[in-house]
Amino acid sequence: MTATEEAAPARKADQGGLGAWLRELLIVVVGALVVSILIRAFVGQMFIIPSQSMENTLLVGDRVVVQKITDVKRGQVVVFADPGGWLSDEEAGNPTTMDKVLEFIGIPTANGTGHLIKRLIGLPGDRVQCCDTQGRLTVNGKALDESSYLYRDPDGVQVAPSEVRFEVVVPKDRIFVMGDHRDLSADSRCHLSDISRTGPKGDNAFVPMSDVVGPAFAVAWPIGRAAWLKQPETFKEVPAPGPAPDRAEIHPQDVSC
Repeated sequence: MTATEEAAPARKADQGGLGAWLRELLIVVVGALVVSILIRAFVGQMFIIPSQSMENTLLVGDRVVVQKITDVKRGQVVVFADPGGWLSDEEAGNPTTMDKVLEFIGIPTANGTGHLIKRLIGLPGDRVQCCDTQGRLTVNGKALDESSYLYRDPDGVQVAPSEVRFEVVVPKDRIFVMGDHRDLSADSRCHLSDISRTGPKGDNAFVPMSDVVGPAFAVAWPIGRAAWLKQPETFKEVPAPGPAPDRAEIHPQDVSC
């Protein structure tokens, strides 16, 4: 047997080993992608904070983790799809095909995908009002102590719960949301006078439950800001809501931010 003939089996063995390794690597990568997609679809998802509306609880660029397992509660920070007209074209972003692919497998990018993040103030049937004689937001008659999360300026001065005066009863299958930096948050208050294409005036101010991704439970990045996001104690003292109306009750009818 010549030297060439002796080397041939060795080369085939090497090629076979490389092929097996590549197949195993492909299986691992595909398996990891499948697991990531399933986790994103049914368990949790990460989002990047795009604006100042939730300062100082959340800062621009923070990565938050949202879970999709439990129901939402008053006081939680929730992520939801744009109910319609809340985001301008610029705010909605212009995701590329790669952005969409990365978002699909659970990796957020800086380009928006049409979602917002706010604090859940009112559930179906809740009467949300601003403000009482002491300038506090109330839910079902209970005044909220919002000092633990409302924005404070560099001098430590806290923003008012709302400069906008309103009283609403949240309709069925909807929620009422507000940002923590109330002066910079175009939230439910700012849409109480919107003309809706599909419902009565102001209907657009209440986020459909079906648009809610879930509650954010942690800041994951940057590592120096990693923290749990918990329901403030003040919301645990809110009385049970009354019957949820089919359509929102809004007083006054003309509200603007």
